[in-house]
Amino acid sequence: MGEAPAFFADDLQARFSNGFHLKLKDFETATVVGNKTYVIGGIDDPTSTGVRIFDKSIGEWVIPTVLGTKPKAFKSHSTMLLNKDRILIIKSNSKSNDSAWFLEVDTQFVRDQKKKFGTEVVAWSKGVIGDAERPIVISGPSGVGKGTLINMLMKEFPSMFGFSVSHTTRAPREKEENGVHYHFTDRSVMEEEIKAGKFLEFAAVHGNLYGTSIEAVEIVADAGKRCILDIDVQGARSVRASSLEAIFIFICPPSFEELEKRLRARGTETEEQIQKRLRNAKAELEQGNSPGLFDHILVNNDLEACYERLKKILGLNGSMDVTPKTQVFALPMELSLSIIDEKILINSGNADQKIVLDLSSMKGGAPGRTRGLYMSTTGLHSDDVTNGNF
Repeated sequence: MGEAPAFFADDLQARFSNGFHLKLKDFETATVVGNKTYVIGGIDDPTSTGVRIFDKSIGEWVIPTVLGTKPKAFKSHSTMLLNKDRILIIKSNSKSNDSAWFLEVDTQFVRDQKKKFGTEVVAWSKGVIGDAERPIVISGPSGVGKGTLINMLMKEFPSMFGFSVSHTTRAPREKEENGVHYHFTDRSVMEEEIKAGKFLEFAAVHGNLYGTSIEAVEIVADAGKRCILDIDVQGARSVRASSLEAIFIFICPPSFEELEKRLRARGTETEEQIQKRLRNAKAELEQGNSPGLFDHILVNNDLEACYERLKKILGLNGSMDVTPKTQVFALPMELSLSIIDEKILINSGNADQKIVLDLSSMKGGAPGRTRGLYMSTTGLHSDDVTNGNF
C-alpha cells in the first residue's frame, strides 16, 4: 500500500509540490492520484454526490458518476490513498462500526463501469469491521427437495441464515409489503441499477424484471447472518460471473424418473404443468454439470443423509447458533492518519488513545461492502466502549 498527499481546508488553499494551488471549501479533503485530484466534501447535503475531480491534464473540474451507497451525513474526516486505486476515508467523531469508508477510483470494477458509462466514475464502499461467512447459492430443478433442505437449515440454525429480498418491477399483490416480500421498483430505475452493476442476477419473466441486488445480500451479512440464494441455474451462472464470493451447491435427484415421480406425487399441478417442469428440469440438470459452475453437487436420494452432507459442506458440526458481538467505540473529533505496512494508525490529540485499523485481511469492495477490517484500541475510557451495535 502507498499513500498520497491529502489536504484539508477551512477555506484555505491546498498547496501542491509543483506550485499548483487548489481552493477547497470547509471540511473538504484533496487526494492526488496521478494527474487527478479527488476532492471529497463533508457530505451533509443529501442531493450532493460529495465528490469532484480536478483533472490537471485538461485543467478542468469533472463531476463523476458516483456509484455505490454513499455514507450518511458527515463533515470532518481524514483520507489516505491505498494501492493507488481507492481512497480510505475515516470519519471523525463517529462510531468505529461506521467510521471507515472507501472511495474506489481505479479498481477493476470502476474501470469496467467507465467503459459502460463513457464518463469518469468513482464508487463508494462501506468498510465493515470483521468478516462474514460466504453466501450460499443453492440451485436445482423443481421437485428435487432444495426448499425442504433450506427449511431444515433455518429450523436448526434459526439466527445463522437469512434470505435476501429480491427486486421486481411488477405491481405488489394484495397483502405484499415492500421490502418484505419484494423490493418493488420502477423498470427504468431497475434498468439503470442493472447497468451500474448493482445486481448479481436478473431475468425478465412475463414482461417484468426480477433480480437479486448486491445490496440485498450485503444487508443479510450486515445483520450477522449468512445469506442463502435459492435461484435457478441461469441465475447461479450470473452470480458466478459477479464479484460475489459464494459457495455454489447443486441439488439433483438420483434419477430423472425419480424426479418425475416426486413431481406427480405432489398432486397439485396439471399434466401440462408437470411436462413443462420436466422440460425445465432436464435443461437444468444438463447445465448443472457445466464445468466450474458449482462447487458441490449433492444427490438427494435420502433426505436426512443429503442434509448431513450439506451441513458438512457448510462447516456446521453442531447446533451452536451464536453471533459474536463486535466491540464498538467512539473515534475522536480530531484525527490524522499514518500507515505502517498494512496497518493504519488513527492518531488523535490524546497520546493515550491509540487506534489501529488492520487492512491485512481486507476483501470485497464496490458495489458491495469492503469486509475483513479489524480495528483495535487502547487507552479508551470504559464509558467510550460498548459491546454490540448502535
